[in-house]
Amino acid sequence: MNIARGQGGSVAYRLEQELLKAIIELELPPGIRLSEQEIAERYGVSRQPVREALIALSRQRFVEVLPQRGTIVVKISVREMMEARFLREAIESAVVRRACENFSATSRERIDDALDAQRRAAAKGDHLAFRRFDELFHLTLAEGADCPMAWSIVGNLKAHMDRACQLTLQEASAMQVLVTQHEQIMAAVDARDPAAAEAAMRYHLTEILRALPETERQHPELFE
Repeated sequence: MNIARGQGGSVAYRLEQELLKAIIELELPPGIRLSEQEIAERYGVSRQPVREALIALSRQRFVEVLPQRGTIVVKISVREMMEARFLREAIESAVVRRACENFSATSRERIDDALDAQRRAAAKGDHLAFRRFDELFHLTLAEGADCPMAWSIVGNLKAHMDRACQLTLQEASAMQVLVTQHEQIMAAVDARDPAAAEAAMRYHLTEILRALPETERQHPELFE
């Protein structure tokens, strides 16, 4: 993959996004050691943008640069996940209450499209596609409530939850649970019931807490 010819942003930024995607999708699993030279060769870039990308990822706590030992992908931190989930819940609860006051009809149609796509992805067991449409659901919810900036903040927070989500969404049944929760959120929005909408959103965002103990038990090597 040669990203040097790509469009949008610097080479270092594009490489940062590619590496972050690989980390979140566990293609680069927690604990793996990264080689600047191997990354440069794989993506068709010089070592300088690789260094810049790794520095950016270290600031976000996805990699750690160890003196004399190189760079490793950090293990999943339950503490950081819980903090990110707490902040996300505060933001998205406010968003969904606002959605009950006034919600764009166009966004409502896009929500239905996203839910249909999620159902199809769940039926196929395609967790990567499912996660994309899950993000689209939450993004469209924020846009429909006329507060798209909220999702840009949530997007930065949720990256620290996404690796664990990747582990918990391997089964179609787990994906279908989230679809049902999305439907419940939108039913409350359609009913213009802010208390019910907030309760549904808070319950939805605690799903990871219910799945986490078993996930840690099955994959202890991936967690701090």
